[in-house]
Amino acid sequence: MAMMSDLMGGEDRQILSTGNGELDKKIADGIPLGSLTLIEGENDTGKSVLTQQIIWGALKQSRSINLFTTENTSKSFIKQMESMSLDISDYFAWGYVKVFPLHVVGFEWKKEEMEGILAKLITYIQNSKAEVAIIDSMTLFTEYAESASILTFFTNCKSLVDNGKTVLVTLHTYAFEEDTLVRIRSICDAHLNMKKALVGDKYVMVMEVVKVRGARKTTGNLVSFEVHPGYGMKVIPMSFAKI
Repeated sequence: MAMMSDLMGGEDRQILSTGNGELDKKIADGIPLGSLTLIEGENDTGKSVLTQQIIWGALKQSRSINLFTTENTSKSFIKQMESMSLDISDYFAWGYVKVFPLHVVGFEWKKEEMEGILAKLITYIQNSKAEVAIIDSMTLFTEYAESASILTFFTNCKSLVDNGKTVLVTLHTYAFEEDTLVRIRSICDAHLNMKKALVGDKYVMVMEVVKVRGARKTTGNLVSFEVHPGYGMKVIPMSFAKI
């Protein structure tokens, strides 16, 4: 077991690094602290992989994280991180990262309950000592909550970031109505769009930086990457990818 001092980072305090220098460069040096970031894309475009990379970067910067996930249990999350060569078991043991599975199998959600859960999520993030909150993903909520409730949730997230929290939310593009999506995107400070592209005869993941509010560098950057078991994210030259 590593000592707590061994786990402490000491990098730039104003940005949330992904722990991957090449990726950071494309996201205007990293995600601004105290911001609301939307990570959007279809199935299997690397949304969870990107959030896991961001979690790793945040932990290396000694930040504490709450992950609210409809995709994983604590055990499967730690295993997934390990498969990317990101061993977070010590951070997990020290309580730097806490995982809250939101998907209860066999449980029948009702609209009122879902709206209640969205409100409770905001309250929990607000009262938590964790600086970073990640919701992966919002898609489950769209099946049960009205658009107005979803938009209220994002507006409430914006209030949280105004008070110093850093919040990242992933969602599947297909699950939201276009006008709701447009409004969600405008509420968020940063917007990363995940796609798939064909390189030769295989698909790679492509991240488009749609906007990063307050960034010194221009956005609109594209970065393509592959995920190799036992190695993790590997950025590949964009010139090979055909979107």
